[in-house]
Amino acid sequence: MRVAVFAKAPVAGFVKTRLAPLLGDEGAARLHAQLVDRALSTALLSAAGDVELWCAPDETHPFFEGCAARYGVRLRGQSGADLGARMHHAFATSHSEGQSLVLIGCDCPALEPATLRAASDALAANDAVFVPAEDGGYVLVGLAKPMPGIFKDIGWGSSAVMMQTRARLAVSGLKWEELATHWDVDRPEDYARAQRQGLVAEVTA
Repeated sequence: MRVAVFAKAPVAGFVKTRLAPLLGDEGAARLHAQLVDRALSTALLSAAGDVELWCAPDETHPFFEGCAARYGVRLRGQSGADLGARMHHAFATSHSEGQSLVLIGCDCPALEPATLRAASDALAANDAVFVPAEDGGYVLVGLAKPMPGIFKDIGWGSSAVMMQTRARLAVSGLKWEELATHWDVDRPEDYARAQRQGLVAEVTA
């Protein structure tokens, strides 16, 4: 069993762009780096499996090298034309190496180690496991084996992602489990919510 953390390099102007009007490009990038650190810590504390950091655009950015040094995680480069293709590549790679995989992003600081452990347990009895997001997407996906069909023709970034994914799963006759819904930090109100709950440190513009 492995846990993959998907993350972009914290490059100003390319991450957390919906928070840039509030935090500035540099502030949004610092918040993103903070969220990646939290996601890695959560994954490691879960002890659900070996943790890998899947990096975009590749694993050579100094921030990722620092993560590998701090957390002792393996770096991998994301590959694919869209998010679905990149996720499928990660699942196919892990399966080819004899491991099932649970994959998380770095936008959900409310995700707890216990949720990753619950996802690992659910995967033992299902083809797939998900943690839906309040915005209509999902913050965690685990697959017992690669299933490229569930990632095709999905409106990534829209409120229909989980709904469309459920339809793909049902048509394929797959068995899946959904854990409790969580929320992402994408908008100013999400950032304020995370601060109120003590999930992120304050970032200045």
